[in-house]
Amino acid sequence: MTLLLGFGAVNTGNNLIYLLVSALLGFMVISGLLGKRNLDGLQVRLRFADEIYDGHPTLVGVELTNGRRLLPAQLIDVQLAAEPGSVLFPLVPAGEQEAGRLLLTLTGRGPHSFSAIQLNSRYPINFFVRSRHIPIAERCVVFPAPQPCPLPAASSGRQLAGERTASQRGHEGDIERIHEYQPGDPLRRIHWRLSARHDQLKVKDLATAASEPLWVDPRECPGASLEEKLRCAVYLINQGGRAERPVGLRLPGQRLAPATGRPHRLKLLHHLAGYGKN
Repeated sequence: MTLLLGFGAVNTGNNLIYLLVSALLGFMVISGLLGKRNLDGLQVRLRFADEIYDGHPTLVGVELTNGRRLLPAQLIDVQLAAEPGSVLFPLVPAGEQEAGRLLLTLTGRGPHSFSAIQLNSRYPINFFVRSRHIPIAERCVVFPAPQPCPLPAASSGRQLAGERTASQRGHEGDIERIHEYQPGDPLRRIHWRLSARHDQLKVKDLATAASEPLWVDPRECPGASLEEKLRCAVYLINQGGRAERPVGLRLPGQRLAPATGRPHRLKLLHHLAGYGKN
């Protein structure tokens, strides 16, 4: 419209059309300045999940901080460079932070690093989409995707569930101790007879049944390639973790002793993610 009116003003010499063209040009300049200013003073931080698997969609937390003291940030679209998908922040007040989530699919096991992130904005009137790249230093580790497989012959063994107990609370086995009810205790473990005698709710702590440790060696896992063997090893480690079975890992020149718990399981998966990369 501005170009057409400009040609019309030149051809006709009409002062009113010149005024309209001037107003439109001034409007475009102001919108350009506001759009550029809208992308200034912004900082982005990514929050990755502690479990990311090769080729599986995962949610990545995106924190957008507006470092300006006066002007809010509006209609900010955050996108990882060369990655599909984005998250829109309609309004981030001055000096505040907003959080969103971005669905991302990473391929290839091992460490992934991100050095830049792209900010897009249609503010103020959607005439143009303005973009800006912000340098970041974010890193995550992608685990091999689990693939169901049977236990290797060298690692299979008779489970000793019920024959011995571990020194931790569980959901089966003999009564280990009785304590007063606390919020979050399962109602099915309330000792009703003892509670009636003491006029207080008493809860039973049961000793969990322990099982024979599971040793996982990627070289002994079924599979035609290294990646298939690693996917099988990840599956076995996750299955052992769900069953609260101690899991150990054998690698060339290194042995990780069997243990239970989420931190130990993630430690084993980190070793498998970097296996053969050096």
